[in-house]
Amino acid sequence: MSFLRKSAGLPAPGQALPGRSAPVPTAERSRVGGHHALQGPYPAGIEVAYFGMGCFWGAERLFWRLGDGIHVTAVGYQGGETPNPTYEEVCSGGTGHTEIVMVAFNPAKLSYEALLKAFWENHDPTQGMRQGNDVGTQYRSAIYTTTPAQAEAAERSRDAYADALKSRGMGPVSTEIRPAPAFFFAEDYHQQYLDRVPHGYCNLAGTGVSCPIGLGVAAA
Repeated sequence: MSFLRKSAGLPAPGQALPGRSAPVPTAERSRVGGHHALQGPYPAGIEVAYFGMGCFWGAERLFWRLGDGIHVTAVGYQGGETPNPTYEEVCSGGTGHTEIVMVAFNPAKLSYEALLKAFWENHDPTQGMRQGNDVGTQYRSAIYTTTPAQAEAAERSRDAYADALKSRGMGPVSTEIRPAPAFFFAEDYHQQYLDRVPHGYCNLAGTGVSCPIGLGVAAA
């Protein structure tokens, strides 16, 4: 997943790749779960969240395995300037995007706090523009929020996890938290990649430090 990487810094304003007006082709439905439509429309009551935690292949599998509170997951690009980028463009460092998992979930069955706990505990949010051996702007840690409640919960969990990391002698959290910018779905072959290639590349690796927030799994 780290081929074609070139830059460890975000492009300067006005210097991002131009992209294109049409989305890149992608899958219509998920390969896992209920085979729901990736791009919606989603049923009433479904909430959307976005997480960047390095290579999106393993990160997506982490979330789709959380249970029936997950409606559908998809991978894509977010946080940069280039519209409708390709994977190769994102890997070049010229778009400013990071690799993102979109999680459409039912908060009546699985809380946003449960997603945050999975996010913090399954990658290293102190590494800046990388995750392990994967180096580049597309691997930076990010939470892009879709509601004020998500923003408050994300910031509260960040502060709690930062304190837990500090108590174990680890560095500061570099995770970017902000309202969700435009999300661009990745190419078809990236969607649920580790379902079609079960032994494919996965670089997820947590710090070993628990996030001190509740699981928040709602009662059925």
